[in-house]
Amino acid sequence: MEGTVGRRRRGPSMADVARLAGVSGQTVSRVANGRQNVDAATRARVKEAMHQLGYRPNGAARALRSGEFRSIGVIVFELSTFGTTRTLDAIATAATARGYSVNLMPVLSVNRQAVADAFTRLGEQAVDGVIMMIEAHVLDEVQVPVGLPVVIVHAGVHYDHPVVDTDQLQGARLATEHLLELGHKTVWHLGGPTSSYAASQRRLSWEQTLRDHGRDVPPLLLGDWSSASGYDAGCRLAADPDVTAIFVANDQMALGVLRALHAHGRTVPADVSVVGFDDMEEAAQFWPPLTTVRQTFTDIGRRSVDALLTQIHATDHQHTPVAVPTTLVIRNSTAAPCTRNAGADR
Repeated sequence: MEGTVGRRRRGPSMADVARLAGVSGQTVSRVANGRQNVDAATRARVKEAMHQLGYRPNGAARALRSGEFRSIGVIVFELSTFGTTRTLDAIATAATARGYSVNLMPVLSVNRQAVADAFTRLGEQAVDGVIMMIEAHVLDEVQVPVGLPVVIVHAGVHYDHPVVDTDQLQGARLATEHLLELGHKTVWHLGGPTSSYAASQRRLSWEQTLRDHGRDVPPLLLGDWSSASGYDAGCRLAADPDVTAIFVANDQMALGVLRALHAHGRTVPADVSVVGFDDMEEAAQFWPPLTTVRQTFTDIGRRSVDALLTQIHATDHQHTPVAVPTTLVIRNSTAAPCTRNAGADR
């Protein structure tokens, strides 16, 4: 008894499976490695023996033989944001469908050393490649390990790696032009934080769209993606009678803007029209239901995984950025400007 203290119980071996299934060890090896040169009845018998014994194939040994671990890493910042969680879900779904596991590596302090440490930890976990969901200003300082396949999500187009992102410029243009086409003289904008690449792209497109249409560009307001910051900015906008149309950089902040407008007696959309960005599931349940720009996070996740696996398996790496199109979902939070507002300008 004393000799067994501190020793791990030996798990079932490939030889144990072979004996129970009544086949050779080579046949068990073929089934464990997913080879196709085993007939269906034998394969089923071997798998049943594995299940009965609780046998698990040695993934590390198989990886050493094949040179592939069937695992990808994801480095991510701002884990709690809507876009991040939806994109992560899509990445995990797409990776699983392709037979890969996902190792998630949150970066709590976004700086060069923290991201370098994340790469080190993922290297220790033996991943075949990495998807990075980190803002552009951090990536400018990061040294990506040489030879490691990497795909970048939401972070610009000037990197020596494939980039997959929502077409931020198109989405902001759709939102701004929709409000102008309804007859609003100009469009105010509540942007996301200055550290966000996506927010900066939406802001630039809003401003350029107004200039392209010969309209004045109102002062920019900034939030932090939260509904609370939307409410604070909305209170300031509600106090200005000239404000008749607002493009908000995400739906969460738009929710706060709607509440502020209602609290200050500004009716939506009769007095003020509001457009968001994301099309989160709850947007259709806002009051009024929110007109917003839909990001297709499923496509972003799938294309990110596709781009990474292409890098893993290809010798000639292409770095053409992928811009996933957006669509404008029109609901009840936008309308033509009210005649009493229009009359105030005359």
